[in-house]
Amino acid sequence: MVPVDFLGDAEVAAYGRFVGVPSVEELERFCFLDDVDRALIDRRREDHARLGFAVQLTTVRAVGAFLADPAEVPSVVVDYLAGQLGISDGSCLAAYSARRTTRFEHAEQIRRSYSLVSFGEVAKELEVWIDARAWTTGDGPTALFVGSVGWLRDRRVVLPGLTTLTRLVARVREEALERLWDRLCDVLTVEQRTELDDTLTVGDGTRVSALERWRRGPVAASGRGLERALRRVAEIDQVGLVGADFVVVVPHRRLVEVARYGMSASASHLRRHLPLRRLATLAATVVELKGRAIDDCLELFDLVMVTELLGKAERVAENEKLRRHASLVRASTVLASAVGVLLDPVWGPDAQLAVVLAAIDAIVDRSALHGAHDIVVALAPGTVIDEDADMRAALATRIGTVSGFARLFTEVIEFDANPDGQPVLDAACRLPELLGQRRPLSVGDIDESLVRGSWRPLVFAGDDPVDRGAYVLCVLTLLHRHLKRRDIFAPGSTRWRDPRAQLLSGPAWTNAKPVVCAALDLPDDPDRWLAGQSASLDAAYQDVVDRLPVNSAVTVDDDGRVHVERLHAIEEPASLIALRRELASMLPKVDLPEVILEVMSWEPRFLEAFTAVSGGQSRLDGLHTTIAACLTVHALNIGFEPIVKPGVDALERDRVSHVNQTYLNAETYTAANRWLVDAQRHVPLARLWGGGHVAAIDGMRFVVP
Repeated sequence: MVPVDFLGDAEVAAYGRFVGVPSVEELERFCFLDDVDRALIDRRREDHARLGFAVQLTTVRAVGAFLADPAEVPSVVVDYLAGQLGISDGSCLAAYSARRTTRFEHAEQIRRSYSLVSFGEVAKELEVWIDARAWTTGDGPTALFVGSVGWLRDRRVVLPGLTTLTRLVARVREEALERLWDRLCDVLTVEQRTELDDTLTVGDGTRVSALERWRRGPVAASGRGLERALRRVAEIDQVGLVGADFVVVVPHRRLVEVARYGMSASASHLRRHLPLRRLATLAATVVELKGRAIDDCLELFDLVMVTELLGKAERVAENEKLRRHASLVRASTVLASAVGVLLDPVWGPDAQLAVVLAAIDAIVDRSALHGAHDIVVALAPGTVIDEDADMRAALATRIGTVSGFARLFTEVIEFDANPDGQPVLDAACRLPELLGQRRPLSVGDIDESLVRGSWRPLVFAGDDPVDRGAYVLCVLTLLHRHLKRRDIFAPGSTRWRDPRAQLLSGPAWTNAKPVVCAALDLPDDPDRWLAGQSASLDAAYQDVVDRLPVNSAVTVDDDGRVHVERLHAIEEPASLIALRRELASMLPKVDLPEVILEVMSWEPRFLEAFTAVSGGQSRLDGLHTTIAACLTVHALNIGFEPIVKPGVDALERDRVSHVNQTYLNAETYTAANRWLVDAQRHVPLARLWGGGHVAAIDGMRFVVP
């Protein structure tokens, strides 16, 4: 059976009715009677009939439906309408319902006169819209219900009964969800279905299933850690799922949403689902896991290159420069002394060399002079200065760090490149072969065009024609640079893929276009819609231009650049400062656990949502205290020690650890949040700040899901 009880009491009470007292702006928008309204109302002779007709007219205009009892409208609406109609006593409205058929007759006249549409005329069209919305966005039933109400109001449709609309939304959403699972499963072969079910099985000698192991990301930022991350990608890839196969049949957003559930649900929970949902969830999860695993590898590669390789090589090079600088200073001082004697103006053009050398020997020992000369020749840069030469020389010695993952990198991860990055990618794909060879490398084994600058003396130095380690590091640094630029990219990644390939094209767009257009309420042919948007934009620009001559805060210089006068900050008035100080003094100073315990007392169902992984309700006394302690630990990231109190049963170390592992997980958090949000919605101050659905953290405001 399709569940339809997804609306809260507040949503039910607000459907097709006035909520609270309308504001002046709302009265003026919906309840003002124009000449056409007056002409239609004045056909009634009695005051109660005129007022009742006006109430029904403005009610359907304001809330989208006719009330079963027109007298249920707020009194300010009645008074506002009575004042416009010249009726001194608004209480005469009570006589309007004396004749039961009158309100039905008037409602039908209003429908005809204002061309209101009945729900039956658009029910099929609305069903298509809900299906498209549910299929492309995956919105929950409440969001689809609210969207459906807006869709009906935009088309001047009289709202149907609440049960009719909720059942339609729930049924269509459930059908879209089952179709999603069915299409995901259709892509799978028999072997892939078996492989997916095996990911939930705990094998012999292991403590967790393959799925739970794959969901753990890399830990160590090292060459060995990257090698283990690459083996994780290879293991996931053995299932044989390709994300592109699924994007053709389902929207990518829905694939990600299904995967999000699979990433958080436990293996035991997934095993309890029916085969269709279980296999669809596992397929989406494995596809998402593969993309995330590739992301982890590439980000770990970036981290290893920056910190382990380039960073350490730069530090070694910097130390070498400092050591060389001291030697150069000493040698240069010796040479400067000798050159100073040589350039002394006392020597004429006929001076004897032996005399000059004797003068130099008197100041600098000849052997010291030769030594200084050798040091300067060896350490001083040549005519072409490469500031990266020392860093690359230090980097070339780190082949042991990269040899493990360099053999797997391009074999495990599928890469692609644009023309600028293709030569580097080709060279990187040959690294496993070069690292596997025992014979010395020749120039024909490598791409010599990639070896530039200070890499050349490193790669082509030594006894062998090509230094294997230097060439591998040269190619990896180029690969890292081109990955950062996205000249080289990984199509299977979610963050390192080709930015040009994000749009749907080909069969994927052909299949998605009708549904997307219906969900966004856009025509198949965009030309007319774009023409309307262009006209609207042009009118807005023209309006701005027309107001520029009288706007002293905006100026245009000779080059056509627009300059807007700077806005100056408004000083805080003394009253605001005093209010802030007073509010701070009114707020009680309490510990966070006390706040959590108080919130638990507001809504008992919040605590009831924390159930053990084995199912059922808690059999622990004082569970609320232990859960409050665990939530405090996670909120403050302080560990168990500060909250453990020996002698207090609810705060014993063993019990806290047990509750943390058994009762707190993604599923219980989700269930508890529902009641927490629901409780906040009824806090008057929270409703003033954002309808009860607005949360804030670190200065950012957002609507809770």
